[in-house]
Amino acid sequence: MRKVGIGVIGCGNISTAYLKAAQRFPVLDVRALADMRSDAAEKRGAEFGLPGMRVDQLLKRDDIEIVINLTVPLAHTDVSLAVLNAGKHVHSEKPLGVNVAEARKVMDLAAQKNLRVGCAPDTFLGGGHQTARKLIDDGAIGIPVAGSAFFMCPGHERWHPAPGFYYLRGGGPMLDMGPYYITDLVQLLGPVASVMGSTARPKSERLVTSQPMNGQMIPVEVATHVAGTLEFESGAVVSIAMSFDVPKHRHAPIEIYGDKGSMLVPDPNRFGGDVQVAKTGGEWETVPLTHGHVEGEFRSIGVADMATAIVTNRPHRASGALAFHVLEVMEAFQTSADEGRRVKIESRVERPAMLPAARETGQID
Repeated sequence: MRKVGIGVIGCGNISTAYLKAAQRFPVLDVRALADMRSDAAEKRGAEFGLPGMRVDQLLKRDDIEIVINLTVPLAHTDVSLAVLNAGKHVHSEKPLGVNVAEARKVMDLAAQKNLRVGCAPDTFLGGGHQTARKLIDDGAIGIPVAGSAFFMCPGHERWHPAPGFYYLRGGGPMLDMGPYYITDLVQLLGPVASVMGSTARPKSERLVTSQPMNGQMIPVEVATHVAGTLEFESGAVVSIAMSFDVPKHRHAPIEIYGDKGSMLVPDPNRFGGDVQVAKTGGEWETVPLTHGHVEGEFRSIGVADMATAIVTNRPHRASGALAFHVLEVMEAFQTSADEGRRVKIESRVERPAMLPAARETGQID
């Protein structure tokens, strides 16, 4: 299979994970890095033996087919539109846009230009989550009836070197962490039909304790605790909470309850992890993983899948359509909280195809 030329725009923290993981996939050939701060691109490029340049220079390169957009959330739409206007496919960090209206611009332009849009997260393609999907599809817990999904922590200002954007428009726990949980739930259970939500913002500013900003106060523009209910088209009902306001808790990341058993799904911000099933009246049992891409960091598997899909002319799994549906779901929590009503989700998306079982690291079909 031929290699596909890759460019990266945005050389912040997350770029290191992407660039390391890209080396695991033979189909990917990263050829250039860019950032609005040229020194950041040059510095990251020096770490990986890649040329760093301005964004406009990267977009003019004929040897790049896919651009990975790793900018901050508020820049996702503008950068993705620029990539598409340059005639290249784009794979964006999550979320696809800070709201549905902006994300729709990206999807509409891609359709006009017959280009592909991909979007993180791609962790649902990891072995832990693909195993959970296979178990559900094989009827291991019967018909899924309900579930729960929880990400709750005291906030990212404890560890991130520049945490301010997490608390501005486009940030918050739902748009930051919700994509991992809701994307995994959609691949497990299918599309969401409606949402009911409540939100809270207990602080208008927060104290940073990480370096180098230790001691600084940062403003909070968005809800930092979001909770509610996802009603799936299948009929399943899932309780969810995403929070930067919880010191500690004992909830599992994702639990799915069927009419014949229950399942513990591993952390959707990771690729591997234990999958456990308890049949009615039985105890939890760890199930052997049936799929690969488990041990380590694979934050480029969605790009590798897109590249393979371009070469073989098939749909890619971490698609813009999936990310758009998830974004509409996430946005609906605030709408529901503001208006005090159940919000119907207009978009629908097919569950992405399951990966073949037991593939070696780096192999995508």
